[in-house]
Amino acid sequence: MPKELYYTPETIAKRSRAFINALHLRKPRPEDHFSFDRAALLVLDMQVYFLDPYAHAFVPSAQAILPGIQKLTGMFYANKRPVIFTRHTNNPENAGQMRRWWHDLIQPASPLSQITADLDTSEGIIIEKSQYDAFYETHLQRLLEEKSVRQVVICGVMTHLCCETTARSAFMRGFEVFFTVDGTATYNQNYHQASLLNLAHGFATPILVQEVLKNLSKHET
Repeated sequence: MPKELYYTPETIAKRSRAFINALHLRKPRPEDHFSFDRAALLVLDMQVYFLDPYAHAFVPSAQAILPGIQKLTGMFYANKRPVIFTRHTNNPENAGQMRRWWHDLIQPASPLSQITADLDTSEGIIIEKSQYDAFYETHLQRLLEEKSVRQVVICGVMTHLCCETTARSAFMRGFEVFFTVDGTATYNQNYHQASLLNLAHGFATPILVQEVLKNLSKHET
């Protein structure tokens, strides 16, 4: 399927709400059981490799989700909750099927592998990963457990690859997963909606960035 710009700064609010409405979600809505005291923010692979228009893996809609992710990171920092960024890289030893499937890998020394400077990582934790699953051969689970985290909010790229795989893996490890509809992006709308449909059925609660921010205001009062 071709790449497409399905989120823009002008359309993201309306389109993401339409995506959630199309899921016909059961009650309760996420604000009924979301708790900042138990939550961590996972920002997956917001690297130059996916945000640079000249890069092989450029995600056209990634720029549109940046403002929401910036608000989320600022909110979690302000409330002293964990913010964890992942940085995906590969070498011949750890690429596994990634090498056969994609051919073009993100080399650790490449400037394209760096997390975008548009995100403040100064108060967060950066985890290096080599597969779609952010828990695979990393210390992510131990880190979350040490910080008494029971809920994770997922944002970043790509919706149908690293974001969806990590959401499923978090669920299988006993974490409650909140998946941001307007805080994730991928190559095209079909991939995005397919992930939302699958995850909403049995793995994660789809949530809008604004719903997370709204919950913060309740937390502070």
